[in-house]
Amino acid sequence: MINYNHKSFRPIQNTDNGETSSETIFYYKQEGNIISSEYKGGKIIHGHLIGLVNEEGCIEMCYHQININKEIMTGKCFSKPEILINGKIRLHETWQWTSGDFSSGTSIIEEI
Repeated sequence: MINYNHKSFRPIQNTDNGETSSETIFYYKQEGNIISSEYKGGKIIHGHLIGLVNEEGCIEMCYHQININKEIMTGKCFSKPEILINGKIRLHETWQWTSGDFSSGTSIIEEI
């Protein structure tokens, strides 16, 4: 199992209906297979996620955040890891809003 504890990530790609950008930083914590993160930056004033990590390092999570329009947005996400040549982790994400327009998208975040 991949250990995400004390790792930071930054988005490198997101679909247009997402709110994260290269200005958003995720700060991950992990205990056993439970993962959490606080994040902020760009269009996001403050956000949290919580989820479970499986043996392959994939993460199933839910998130909530307050954006710059002072709206509470919620969603769910599945992240699949890729280990880069330099040893850093890249997460390929498939997500869906559970608020707002309920649209879905994809994003990629990379360990800083």
